[in-house]
Amino acid sequence: MSRADDPFETYLLRVLCALIAEQSVSRTAIRMNQSQPAISAALKRLREIFNDPLLVRDKNTMVPTARALAAAAQAQSALGLLDGLLNSGEGFDASTTERSFTIAMPDYLAPPFLAQVVRSFRAQAPNARLVAQPLGPQYDYELALQDGAIDIVIGNWPEPPEHLHSSTLLEDDIVCLMAEDHPWAAEGELSAERYLRAAHVVPMPYSIAQRGVVESSLATLRVSRDRRVQCPYFGLAPNLLPGTDLIMTTSRHFAHYYARRLPLAIRPSPIEFARMRFYQLWHASQHRAAPHVWLRGLLTAASQVLTDPDAQ
Repeated sequence: MSRADDPFETYLLRVLCALIAEQSVSRTAIRMNQSQPAISAALKRLREIFNDPLLVRDKNTMVPTARALAAAAQAQSALGLLDGLLNSGEGFDASTTERSFTIAMPDYLAPPFLAQVVRSFRAQAPNARLVAQPLGPQYDYELALQDGAIDIVIGNWPEPPEHLHSSTLLEDDIVCLMAEDHPWAAEGELSAERYLRAAHVVPMPYSIAQRGVVESSLATLRVSRDRRVQCPYFGLAPNLLPGTDLIMTTSRHFAHYYARRLPLAIRPSPIEFARMRFYQLWHASQHRAAPHVWLRGLLTAASQVLTDPDAQ
């Protein structure tokens, strides 16, 4: 979005959010239809405003600072409220709407997320309908977004499609989950050698075109793990760990949820994976639609339950 399209002068906030999402000046320029010098100048101004580097170089990548991550999360919320303000003239009222909303998502977010979505949805829009559409390797979610068959896709691929709008729901560390009586559970930390040698349980991929954070990172390192057991659902995988020597590599919040319900242990990953980022994706045609802005805000608010272990 250009500065001219932004009546509230939120250009710098949008640049900040895009920079944190893309972690690249050039990709941010493409995403926002701006020149690289314009984005570089905006980054310089943001650094002055926040008195923080915001993005620092680590080898061949740009890594956001803790200040940048916190600022981007607040900026997303602020932009969502402003987008809602701009659409207030459409007359959308969640409390009376009877429309149907469809979210496409796999089950890799812990159940408290969808439970919170449903609670908020029923409280705010009692006459509306909510459909949770599963993702699968053969499902063309980009076409479904374009055609309006679905409203939002929730994903966690390292590189989401650049032509779609996105906002971050959660960023999380990657950990290892195993049976609490696993021979390695009492040792505290795994070695990378043992990790690669171990037998892993791996959920089936839900997208042909996209590779997950773990597999992408291992491919970059030119190593592979022993994908000994594959199962159809993320939510099923933790249940396969007790009584076996299997290891599951997953996000911390997901591991924490199941470790509180099953005899499982959580251990740090011996391989330095990038943080797992969960986000919502939507088509440009829906960006300013009032019902859609409301739904995105509801999902963003619901995601906060995943950062509170006591709420799970």
